[in-house]
Amino acid sequence: MKTRIALPTLSTWLGLEVALSDWVEITQQRIDQFAEATGDRQWIHVDPIRAAKESPFGTTVAHGFLTLSLVPLFKDDCLEFTGVRMAINYGCNRVRFMAPVKVGTRLRGRFKVLAIEEIKGGVQLTMECTIEADGSDKPVCVAELVTRLYA
Repeated sequence: MKTRIALPTLSTWLGLEVALSDWVEITQQRIDQFAEATGDRQWIHVDPIRAAKESPFGTTVAHGFLTLSLVPLFKDDCLEFTGVRMAINYGCNRVRFMAPVKVGTRLRGRFKVLAIEEIKGGVQLTMECTIEADGSDKPVCVAELVTRLYA
């Protein structure tokens, strides 16, 4: 179920968790596609046989940036800003990869509003996205995202 936030009411969400996405499974196919798109074909990501033998994880793991790249998918699944004609990713203040994501792991994103600043024609929104792995108490990634929303 999507949380819908109207731009004029955004300030009422400050400091609050606003949305939680559905789970997404990290498959070897997704890892391989990311490796192909980015050119990062390190064996811990793309060689299941070698990873099973030599990796401390016992299997392949997702790229950290693959995990981060799922943020828009998570956000679009659970959060919608209404009254916005255009949204622009403005950057990240901080990103941390705190645990490996083994192939077959299910992930989801949890979103919290950290800051809201008025800008010409809209607002600059800073949100925290905590990416969780199913069955783990420790997040795999925490990212502070900055988005510009224009009315």
